[in-house]
Amino acid sequence: MILRSMLLIAVLVGLQRYSYAQTITQQVRGQVVDQTSQAPLPFATVIILQTEPMLGATTDEDGNFVINNVPVGRYNLQASYMGYEPVIIPEVLVTKGKALSLTFKLVENAEMLDEIEVTPRIQKESAINPNAMVSARMLSVEEANRYAGGFDDPARLASSFAGVASNVANNAIVIRGNAPKFLQWKMEGVEIPNPNHFADLAAFGGGGLTALSSNLLANSDFLTGAFPAEYNNALSGVFDIQMRNGNNTDHEHSVQVGAIGIDLSSEGPLSKNKRSSYVVNYRYSTLGLIAPVLPEDAQGTNYQDLAFKLKFPTENAGVFSIWGIGLSDKSGAEPETDSEKWEYYQDKEDQKVNQYMGATGLNHKFFFGSNTSLNSTLAFSTNGIDLKTKRLNDLLEAQDHNLIDNKYYNVTFKSVLNNKVSDRHANKTGITVTGMGYDLLLQEADDAGELNTLVTDKGFSTLLSAYTNSTFFYNQFTVNAGINFQYFTLNQNRTIEPRLGISYEIDEKHKLSLGYGLHSRLERINTYFTKSSDGSSFPNKNLDFTKAHHIVLGYDWNINESLHLKIEPYYQYLFDIPVIADSTFSLLNLQDDWFISDTFVNNGKGRNYGIDFTLEQYMSRGFYFLFTTSLFQSEYKGDTDEWYNTRFNRNYLVNALVGKEYNVGRENQNLFSVNLRLSVQGGDKYSVIDKQQSALQQDVVYDETNPFTQQAKTSVVTHVTVNYKWNKQKSAHELSLKVINANNYKEFLGHRYNLKTQSVEMYREALIVPNVSYKISF
Repeated sequence: MILRSMLLIAVLVGLQRYSYAQTITQQVRGQVVDQTSQAPLPFATVIILQTEPMLGATTDEDGNFVINNVPVGRYNLQASYMGYEPVIIPEVLVTKGKALSLTFKLVENAEMLDEIEVTPRIQKESAINPNAMVSARMLSVEEANRYAGGFDDPARLASSFAGVASNVANNAIVIRGNAPKFLQWKMEGVEIPNPNHFADLAAFGGGGLTALSSNLLANSDFLTGAFPAEYNNALSGVFDIQMRNGNNTDHEHSVQVGAIGIDLSSEGPLSKNKRSSYVVNYRYSTLGLIAPVLPEDAQGTNYQDLAFKLKFPTENAGVFSIWGIGLSDKSGAEPETDSEKWEYYQDKEDQKVNQYMGATGLNHKFFFGSNTSLNSTLAFSTNGIDLKTKRLNDLLEAQDHNLIDNKYYNVTFKSVLNNKVSDRHANKTGITVTGMGYDLLLQEADDAGELNTLVTDKGFSTLLSAYTNSTFFYNQFTVNAGINFQYFTLNQNRTIEPRLGISYEIDEKHKLSLGYGLHSRLERINTYFTKSSDGSSFPNKNLDFTKAHHIVLGYDWNINESLHLKIEPYYQYLFDIPVIADSTFSLLNLQDDWFISDTFVNNGKGRNYGIDFTLEQYMSRGFYFLFTTSLFQSEYKGDTDEWYNTRFNRNYLVNALVGKEYNVGRENQNLFSVNLRLSVQGGDKYSVIDKQQSALQQDVVYDETNPFTQQAKTSVVTHVTVNYKWNKQKSAHELSLKVINANNYKEFLGHRYNLKTQSVEMYREALIVPNVSYKISF
C-alpha cells in the first residue's frame, strides 16, 4: 500500500509538471504588535523579501495589514517599525484555498536610531512567550504537517526536539526523564484535560492520536524546563496551545479524507462590518488502522472531535472570543472463546471503554491605552472514562475483573494584567482559580472474583494560584523575575515558587541564558481518595505537591541566517514525591496503573541531569534539517537511602530529521516534498522478573528490592512523510503519505505472563501506522 501511494504521488507530480497554469496568487494578512504589551503597532511596514518587485503593506491603526496578489510559494516576511528591532518570520508557505495569517511581535529598542542598520531577528528559534528564556520552542502548525513523524500531532512533533523521548504505540512524551503525567496541556491560557483520543490507556499523559486539528491551531509554545512565573501546576513541561482566528473577510473551507478519518473545516466572517469571525473543525473515524495503539484485538473502535473559535471585536469594549474543543472515543477488546487458544490474560478479556473530553471558554481582552491590557477567561472543562473489563473462566463465563467510572469537571477563572511600565520594564500579574469537581469509582476483583472498591468519592476542591512577573531590559541584558503561589483547598497545602530568567546577547550571533524555577504539580485526583484497608479513612488525602527545582543554562549561536545551534545543560532536583514507606516504590515511576490502593508519604526524591544539543537548518532553497542529541541521567530515591534508575531513564536520545522540497509545475506553483526522520533512543528501564512469585501468582511479578536495573534494547525507528501540494485558481489540493515506524521496529511494551508456558515473556510488537490522505481547500 505504501509503495502504491508513493507511485500515485509521483504520477500526479509528473502530470502537473506539464500542465498549463496561470500565475496563482493568495492574500497574506495579519497583525504587528508590541511583544511586551501586545498592543497593536500602527503604520508598521511588512514586506515579502523574495518577491520581485517587492510586495508589502503598511499596518492600519489596529496594527493589521493585508498584502494581496502574492504568488503561491514559500517566503520570508519581515516587519519593521521605528524604535523597534525588525523581525523576520521564515519559511512561510503561501498556498491557494486559505489566506495566510501571521502575527509579528516586535521588541522595542529605545537606543535604536534610524541611521543604524540592525540585523532583523529571526522569529523562530525563540518561544512566542517572551518570558520563556530557556528550554522553550515554538510549535509550528506547518511543521507538524511537514515533519516526518509529526502526523499533524503536537505531541509527536515535539518528540523530535531535544530532551524529548516518545513511543510508537502512543504519543505520551518523556521530557528529560520525567514521567509523561507531569506534563500540562493549556489552551488559550487555561489548563485543559489531556486532549488526546484514547487518553491514559497506555500511559498517563498520553493517548493514541491528538484531537487538536492543524486546521484550527495557531503556532504555539512547548516548554521543557524552568518555566516563567505564569505557569503553575506543571512539573516536566507545558504545551501552551493557541487557536487561530478565522478569516474575517472571506469564507474558506477544506475537506480531508484519509485512512484514519474524515476532516471537515470551515471559517469566515460572521459580520464583515464588525470584523467578527468563526473557525470550526470536525473529525470522525471508524477504522482498523488505529487498533495498534489500543488493546490487542480491539473491536468497534471509533472516535470523533470538534473544535471551534468565535471572535467578536468591538469598538470600545475590547475583543471577545469563545472557543471550545471536545472529543468522544469508543474502544475495547473481544475475548477469544476457544480456551485452547488462550496464551495471555488479554486473550480472554472482554473490555469496553468509553471516553470523553471537552473544554470551552469565554475570553475578553481589553487595552487601557497602548501599554496596559487586561486578559480574562472563564472556562469549563470536563473529561471522563468508563472502562469495564471481564475475564472468561474455564467455563467461558464472564467474570468481573475491574471497573473504572471516573468523571471530572473544572471551572476556571483566569485574569492577567499586562503592563508595559517603560521601555525597560514590563510586568505581568495574574490570578487563576480552578474549581475541581470529581465523581470517582475504581474497583478491582480479588482472587475470588469479587469486585473491591479502591476509590469512591464525589466532591469539589479548589486550586488557587497567583503570580507576578517583571521583565527588565538593559543593553544586552534581559532579566525576567517572578514568583508563583499555589493553594490546594482539599488539604490546605500551599507552595511559593520563585522563578528567574537571565539572557545576555553577546552580539548578533551569540547569546547566553540562565533559567531557574521551583515548580510543582498535584497528583492524579484519585490518588488522594484511596481508602484505608478498613475503608474508614483517606490516608493519602493530605499528600503535598510534588515539587522540583529546575536550573538550565543555554547557549545560542546563529551560525548564519538559516543555521542555528543551541546547547542546554540542565539539572532538576525533585522532592516531596509520594512513596510507600520503607520501600523502593515511588509515584515518580507511575505509568498506567489505575488501581493503586497503597498509602503514600512525601519522602521521595529524584534528580534528572544532562545536556541537550540542537542543530537546525531552517528551510533554505527547499532544504532543511533538524539534528538533536540528548545525554541524560534520571534517578530516584524511595523511602530508602539508595538511588535507583527511574523507569524513564533512557540515557540518550538522537533524532535526525531532514527534508527537501521541489517546486514543480509549469509556473513552479506546486510543491513536492520528501521528509525523513531517524530516531535512536535508549530503552525503558525495568526490574528483574521474580520468576518464583510470578509462577505462584500466575502473573508478572517484579523484584522491587533493586528496581529498574534492566534496560530494553535501543530503539531505532524511522518515519516518512511525502506531500504533494498543487494549486488551482480557486482551490488548493494536497495528497499525503505519512508513515510512523516505516522500518517496522518491534517496540518494547512491557511483559506478559504466558498461560501455556507458565512463564513471563517480554512483549514486543511492531506497530506501523500509515495514513494516506487527500485534502482540498477552497
